[in-house]
Amino acid sequence: MNTTKPPSTFFSPFPSTHSFSLRWLSSPFASSTSAAGNPRVTHSVHVQTAGKPSTATSLVITTPQQLANPQEQALLTLLQEKKTEEAWLAYTQSDQLPNPTCLSRLVSQLSYQNTHVALTRAQSIVRRLRNDRQLHRLDANSFGLLAVAAAKAGQILYATSIIKSMLKSGYLPHVKAWSAVISRLSNSGDDGPTEALSLFTLVTGKVRRISDPAVVNNSRPDTAAYNAVLNACANLGYTRKFLQLFDEMTEFGCAPDVLTYNVMIKLCARAERKDLLVFVLERIIEKGIAVCMTTLQSLVAAYVGFGDLDTAEKLVQAMREGRRDLCKILRDSTLEETSADNKSDVFEKLLPNSVNSRDREPPDLPRVFEPNSRMYTTLMKGYMKAGRVTDTVRMLQAMRHQEDTESHPDHVSYTTVISAFVQQGSMEQAREMLAEMLTVGVPANRITYNILMKGYCQKLQIDKAEEVMLEMVNGAGIKPDVVSYNTLIDGCILVDDSAGALSYFNEMRAAGIAPNKISYTTLMKAFALSGQPKIANKVFDEMLKDPRIRVDLAAWNMLVEGYCKLGKIDEAKSIIQRMKESGTFPNVATYGSLANGIALARKPGEALLLWSEIKERCGIGKGVEPDSSPALPPLIPDEGLLDTLADICVRAAFFKRALEIIACMEEHGISPNKTKYKRIYVEMHSRMFTSKHASRARQDRRRERKRAAEAFKFWLGLPNSYYGSEWRLDSVSEEDEYTSGTA
Repeated sequence: MNTTKPPSTFFSPFPSTHSFSLRWLSSPFASSTSAAGNPRVTHSVHVQTAGKPSTATSLVITTPQQLANPQEQALLTLLQEKKTEEAWLAYTQSDQLPNPTCLSRLVSQLSYQNTHVALTRAQSIVRRLRNDRQLHRLDANSFGLLAVAAAKAGQILYATSIIKSMLKSGYLPHVKAWSAVISRLSNSGDDGPTEALSLFTLVTGKVRRISDPAVVNNSRPDTAAYNAVLNACANLGYTRKFLQLFDEMTEFGCAPDVLTYNVMIKLCARAERKDLLVFVLERIIEKGIAVCMTTLQSLVAAYVGFGDLDTAEKLVQAMREGRRDLCKILRDSTLEETSADNKSDVFEKLLPNSVNSRDREPPDLPRVFEPNSRMYTTLMKGYMKAGRVTDTVRMLQAMRHQEDTESHPDHVSYTTVISAFVQQGSMEQAREMLAEMLTVGVPANRITYNILMKGYCQKLQIDKAEEVMLEMVNGAGIKPDVVSYNTLIDGCILVDDSAGALSYFNEMRAAGIAPNKISYTTLMKAFALSGQPKIANKVFDEMLKDPRIRVDLAAWNMLVEGYCKLGKIDEAKSIIQRMKESGTFPNVATYGSLANGIALARKPGEALLLWSEIKERCGIGKGVEPDSSPALPPLIPDEGLLDTLADICVRAAFFKRALEIIACMEEHGISPNKTKYKRIYVEMHSRMFTSKHASRARQDRRRERKRAAEAFKFWLGLPNSYYGSEWRLDSVSEEDEYTSGTA
């Protein structure tokens, strides 16, 4: 079921399929029915992730009499014969819901197809059942397969919600299902790794609370599940949590494998412990785990990531020479990196072989490994990152002449060189490299074409980027993806073509390609920059409705900035209030945009309100009234924000607040622009308080403000009246500054 509208329609709402509410019809482990309709007992924890979808259902007994309906019997027969397409058509043509057996099998088989259309159909069944409060008709197997399919399709939030709802309602998902979701979360951006840790804790906690081993047998974490959550720890740099989970593996009978230690290489890299990389390799050898090429590739990538191309080159060269003493080479190369300051009890427990390592000889590899194209390409990427384009090209040429065909350049190697040329701005050479790929029989892939498109967009040659898109589709037969369209949308923004950006956005959705966060924020940027914040707001609202997207602070800030650039302060403040209510707190960039908008709108009173909130978050002043909104986290202001606020206050003659802001700047090591403020004062306020005809009452109201002005002149170094030591910054109320005018 396609959820997009025709190209003529601007936006189409996404189905609200990201929340579930399951309930039991009977006990968690009730009787169920076989495909033939005979009742039998089965556990609801069973999830099939490979092979034929399970025919078992949970929670409900379907009797032969219930299958007497000819339509249901025909549907079940189609499902048993794996005629999923015909079964779907039969389901859509029926006005009544099929029995639980047919529903579960249909959702399972659709999910197992792993296609966009099939997943959308499965989700539509779940949505219908949820609306009818009939989700209990589906068994754990169908939910688990749906979660796996959604995770593979990149719908991580949807997949996560399924697993959580299953746990909340008493289902125990199969380890293959919940670990697949954790694996995707671990490698996703935003809060994915953190969510992976939370979900792992939730599942294992549920498993620990059930004493019957038979019940939880299929849901217990295995080594693959631990590798997934350890990868989340490595991505976050959580060394102590990594150690805790690593030690827990034995509790569930799991043993670390080579992938576990490959993840540990990433952890060492994130912890900036280059000196420990070699000991991960040694540990693998000592424990008798088979070393694989992935381990050696990970080591090369880690050294390249550290910018240590010399060690990476030594490793690759030693492999080319057929040497097995790689551990000794790496030890000698990084010996000087070891420092007493780098000692950590966490890594000493993870890698006990690193302690007193000089007392032991480094082990040799069990066999010789020859570098492959992926390893050479990793080294090429290091050259490219270092700006060594010539070395990148030379590496490609050297790979061509290797006797081992495994070392010949592949599409990734060529794409790396093309990317190096694009980065250098040499688009002609990049196109020549693409032509060479086709000549030698190495087909370019979508990534290759996307990089070329990006290069042309960066050079503002949108027409040539569009030509590359057509060449990719018509010449290579490759369909564009969300990255392709995002590149063109961004290119349109660079040439100030918001209409073109919108056209590509709608074309993408019409093609059935789901926008991602970059798609939405890039389109928002197009309308914000073109002075159309209302349309940007509409795009933002669509992003909020999309269950696949987690709206972050950057998106909120872009919306705020769009209104502030037009001086529409009320609208910007409304957006910020919505942001706070959603649990997202403004940062320095948010306040900076608002301050710039206040300056543009010439509403200095708003600057006082903004400064009051910033003071509270910076912990300045004990007499500051607390904000009525939920507690805001601490804030460290930057120079741009404080300078803009000080500028507004000086121009508006709010000298007391200006002095407070200046004091805050100096406290944070920011040098105020005294020359600029002196110029503003001389131009705007040199004749302040000179009227001889003001009433006595008005003169009294201005007295303290005058003292603040004299204090500010003293700070500027301008001639000023003497003011006594009893003068204080807090002697003037903020209300007086706001309501009293200048003379």
